[in-house]
Amino acid sequence: MPAATRVPQRTCVGCRTTGGKRDFVRVVKAPDGSVQIDLDGKANGRGAYVCSKDSCWEDALTKDRLARALRTTISPEVRADLKRGSEQLELETAMVEN
Repeated sequence: MPAATRVPQRTCVGCRTTGGKRDFVRVVKAPDGSVQIDLDGKANGRGAYVCSKDSCWEDALTKDRLARALRTTISPEVRADLKRGSEQLELETAMVEN
């Protein structure tokens, strides 16, 4: 009997739900201190995961949950960039589903 394939589990910092790694968007704090969305999920640095839902991004950014998970402070400019990036990902996902 073949061994079962293990699916990596992650937790959303916005709503605290768990699921497969591919169900979430990874945000990474790179070694140089920059914070960005990691589309491949393989960038070096400390990572945190957020659902693709807008409400999760809102909670993660406004309640400092993302900053706490990444162990850093996030400037208002970077917050705005992350919010725009999440909205772009949501639009791309909606286009692919249709």
